Amino acid sequence: MFRTATDNIGSLITFTLRKDRVRIPLWLIGIIFFTILIPVALDDMFPTQDERDVMAETMANPAVTAMVGPGDIENYTIGAMTTHNMLLFTAVVVGLMSILLVIRHTRTEEEDGLSELILALPVGKLANLNATLFVLTVTNIVLALVSGFSLYALGLESMDFEGSLLYGVALGSTGLFFTGVAAVFAQISESSRGATGLSIAVLLLAYFIRAIGDVSNETLSLFSPLGLVTQTEAYSANEWWPVLLLVGFSASLFLLANYLNAIRDWGAAFLHARAGRTHATRFLQSPIGLFFRTQRTAFISWAISMLVLGMSYGSVMGDLESFFQGNELLEEILIAEEGYSLTEQFIPALMLVMGILATVPPIMAMNKLIGEEKKNRTESILAAPVSRGKLLASNLIIAVFNGFIMISLSGIGLWLAAEAVMEDGFSFGTIYGASLVYYPAMLVMIGAALFLIGMAPRFTGLIWVYVVFSFISNYLGGLLDLPEWIEKLSPFGYIPALPVENMEWTPIMLLILVAAILITLGFIGYRKRDIEG
Repeated sequence: MFRTATDNIGSLITFTLRKDRVRIPLWLIGIIFFTILIPVALDDMFPTQDERDVMAETMANPAVTAMVGPGDIENYTIGAMTTHNMLLFTAVVVGLMSILLVIRHTRTEEEDGLSELILALPVGKLANLNATLFVLTVTNIVLALVSGFSLYALGLESMDFEGSLLYGVALGSTGLFFTGVAAVFAQISESSRGATGLSIAVLLLAYFIRAIGDVSNETLSLFSPLGLVTQTEAYSANEWWPVLLLVGFSASLFLLANYLNAIRDWGAAFLHARAGRTHATRFLQSPIGLFFRTQRTAFISWAISMLVLGMSYGSVMGDLESFFQGNELLEEILIAEEGYSLTEQFIPALMLVMGILATVPPIMAMNKLIGEEKKNRTESILAAPVSRGKLLASNLIIAVFNGFIMISLSGIGLWLAAEAVMEDGFSFGTIYGASLVYYPAMLVMIGAALFLIGMAPRFTGLIWVYVVFSFISNYLGGLLDLPEWIEKLSPFGYIPALPVENMEWTPIMLLILVAAILITLGFIGYRKRDIEG
């Protein structure tokens, strides 16, 4: 019987929604709650326009612009402040959500053989892809509308209906764009790991291009989807054309993904892995060699990204002192320690962001073990003369090494760029030390991931909640006026802000001890529990 390309797409939409009946609502609730929380907190902290104007003065510098994008400094209302501080970061999270959900329902299921079972039923070849695109489109539309109407419902002055709706639509259109990006790479790459890595690489590249463009050349920012998001100027100029461009680009990516899906064979891809050796090397025959080989591409991609991120932040260091020079108000606000330059005051904030971002790849490396276990591949390794302890230790070594390289490259990148643009730059030891001091906190996060793998394998995803919490509590803690004890719930809350603060070894040693305890408990749990199938 003749079958169209999208036969029974309705049934697949229902099936996709059922599989993500918990995951999608959790994403939406988290993002929307965070979106609503920020303007309420800002209104409590800066109730008068005079106070907001003072805040605007501190935000009008190249380093902050590189991090959060341009803002309406001349009219720094609660709405403009919310857009300036949070729209870009929230858009990055929305893009990440869309990428992970799309790859999960396309290339991952195809790689695991689940899509082949679906195709055995009377469904069209393009039905699964378009069911995924439909679900993600609806998800982002719901996010846009609920966020927009919720912001307007707060009833805060300067947060009018048009600005609120534009804010929400900017988030939703970002999600649509990266839904299209992930859908295209799901056709191009032959593995879910490769598709996810390439999609996230586009997200990071969009952030870097926007950062460089916002500081040096505004036209360059227009070539980044995240640059278009900041051009909306919600609650200020309320520009809708960037949203229309994003939606148009998204539609083009949707069509491209459908075309690529239609012309390729099921299970095939356009980027093929290079044929390997006929016989595996001695290193590859070991668990650590096998895990490193499967994570090599992601490791290289993240390493390059962290180096470029550090260089992008370091490239604006040369402009900071000239910006601050003669501005008595800013000097009064920002000088916390005598003997430290104003540029040095920004280093801890930059290092915190890079430290938390550098934590992502080692946790991904650690969680690779549970991913292999769920795909029934771990049993094949354990069938060889390999103990559980050796298997877990191999993955841990890779994650620990991964984290060290990532945080090191971010610091090296910042120093290299700062050295090139500053007349009187910082010593390598100053910058590298300010970055490496975050490594013990990263070890705690790796230990927490291992603890969940050993003790509660079904809840390994909670480690990402903890990463997000660490970012909110430490980077936004001052902005949200959070009590200090909340910041201390994250290991990053114990790291001294070098080079402004003195080095304190006691909290560093305690963090290393906590990491060791979590790792030990994780090993005990992994050796005792059943291997999931």
